Amino acid sequence: MAPGDLVARPGHVQFGELLLGPHTAYGWQSLTGWEDSPALDSGTVSRSAAHGAYPGRLLAQPRTITLDGIVVRTEPGLMGAAVRQLAAATAVRDDELPLVIRLDSAPPLLSWARCLRRAIPVGTGGYGVGVVQGAALQWEATDPRRYSLDERHIETRLPQAEPGLDWTGTLAWPLNWGAPGASGAMTALNEGDAPAHPTLVFRGPVERPSLTNIVTGEAVEYDLVLADGDELLVDTANGTVTLNGSASRLYTATARSVPEQAFTFPPGTTDLAFRAAPGSSDPRASAAVRFRSAYW
Repeated sequence: MAPGDLVARPGHVQFGELLLGPHTAYGWQSLTGWEDSPALDSGTVSRSAAHGAYPGRLLAQPRTITLDGIVVRTEPGLMGAAVRQLAAATAVRDDELPLVIRLDSAPPLLSWARCLRRAIPVGTGGYGVGVVQGAALQWEATDPRRYSLDERHIETRLPQAEPGLDWTGTLAWPLNWGAPGASGAMTALNEGDAPAHPTLVFRGPVERPSLTNIVTGEAVEYDLVLADGDELLVDTANGTVTLNGSASRLYTATARSVPEQAFTFPPGTTDLAFRAAPGSSDPRASAAVRFRSAYW
C-alpha cells in the first residue's frame, strides 16, 4: 500500500494501514505538533568580549505529533475488537511507518514516524455501549520535515550534439533535422519551505559520473567506471553510495564532491548538470533524481 492511499477526506489520519477520522471507527478532536515548528538545537555561541553572540546553525530536532480526544465508536459488543486493531496498528516497532494527515482541502502531507504512546481509557460502560472517549496517540518522527505525497522523478542523459541536416542526401520539405540532442541538464522544483534530500541514480556505461548544482557549484562526483547495466544509487538523506544494490562505493567520492548529506534541493528551483570524465559520452548513460517537496 502506498503512503496515503486511504486518505480521502479532510480530517483523515493514516498511519501505516490504519485510518482514523471521518467515516471510521476512530474520531479525533485535536492535533498538536503537526503544524508547529520542531524544536531546534542552536549552535549560537556567546561573544567573550562583547555583547550578544555569534549566530550558529539551527538544526531541527525530531517532531512529536499528538492526536488527542480520540473517540472510538462501534456496535455494542465490538469495542474490544476495535481496540485490539488500534493496538496492533500502533505496536512498538523499530522502523518508522508513513504518517499521512489531511486537514482540509489542501493536499495531505507525509511524515515517517513511530508510535511512542497509546492511551485508551477502559470502562465497562463504554465497552458495553460501544463508545470509548479520551483516547490518545503520540508519534515521533526522527526526520522533522513533512513531505508531499507525490514523488517527483526527473532524468537526463549525457550531453549529445544534434546531428542536424544530412547535406549528403536530397533535401525536401519538411526538413529532417535528425534526432534532438541532449543537454545533460534538468531542473528540480521543491514546492515546500524546507530543504529536500534527493535520491540520485547514475546508470552506465559512464566514467566518473557527477551531478552539479549549476547555481552553487556544489557537486557529487564518483571516481569509478560504471559498465552497461550498472547502477550507482546515492541516498543523500542517509549519506550512502551503493553499487548495484549492495556494494558501498562511498570511498570513490572525488575531492570536489561535497558530503552527500549536504547535497540538498532548497525551496524553489534547482538547476542541475549531469557530466562525466572527458571522452565518456555514451548516449546510454543517464542520471535520475527522485525527491519529494519538503515542508517544515
